[in-house]
Amino acid sequence: MSASSAHQHEVAISASGHNQEYFNKEAATYDSKHEKTLNRLIEEIRARLDFIGADWVDDDESEDDDGNEDDGGKNGQAAQAGKTVRLLDYACGTGVVSRALAPYTTQCVGIDLSENMATAYNARAENQGLTHSEMHAYQGNLCVPEDPNPAAFAAPEFFSFDVAAVGLGFHHFDDPALAARRLAERLKTGGVLVILDFFAHDKPDPSHPATQTVTHHGFSEETIRRIYEEAGVGKDFALVEAGVVFHFSKENGTEVRRRIFIARGTKA
Repeated sequence: MSASSAHQHEVAISASGHNQEYFNKEAATYDSKHEKTLNRLIEEIRARLDFIGADWVDDDESEDDDGNEDDGGKNGQAAQAGKTVRLLDYACGTGVVSRALAPYTTQCVGIDLSENMATAYNARAENQGLTHSEMHAYQGNLCVPEDPNPAAFAAPEFFSFDVAAVGLGFHHFDDPALAARRLAERLKTGGVLVILDFFAHDKPDPSHPATQTVTHHGFSEETIRRIYEEAGVGKDFALVEAGVVFHFSKENGTEVRRRIFIARGTKA
């Protein structure tokens, strides 16, 4: 291994280690701490179903008697018997993307570097009455450069997804382009890659405890488009600004606003 390669390998281990340690600590309080913002994200994702463009299942059966959707629904399985729509929620955290899309899919599979986040994801799914086959998360990493097909995720059930999504995790990845390629490999032909993340912004406040987990300070549309095209999911690429803004308070009391985009592209 060259000195440069060795250095990159060490950086990757360090960044992944920081992410795992930080989010393991955050898992227990993550949902309650960010409840309002997470609920807004769920609303925003559901408002963009047509934009995402997957062949969703009908969610009529996941509505209650008043016509309101449950948070997780029952994955709409009764609505269109025999039809399957499978979601891979990568860097899933506690499952915000899965909860948003569960009523329109038949299966949500989460993968997260943090075992505590995966545990929180599963606890919430179980509390909603969802079965292991409907919604379940695993601890793992699909983006180790020297391990293109991790043994834990080599089985057929971890491939041929209709949708793969990353919700606010892209800026934590050592190599976002590699992540996009790895996720594209797990999509079926015609499947959709969805990314929610921050537009390019200034460096974060170094005093914030999450700063060491951030490897990219947002992304431009041009960068995301290039990543999609190089990953083989550039067909019908589109990117829009989400109607959600993250607010952060610096140590000096000033407030920082971060704009969020939603991008989509189809695997040809």
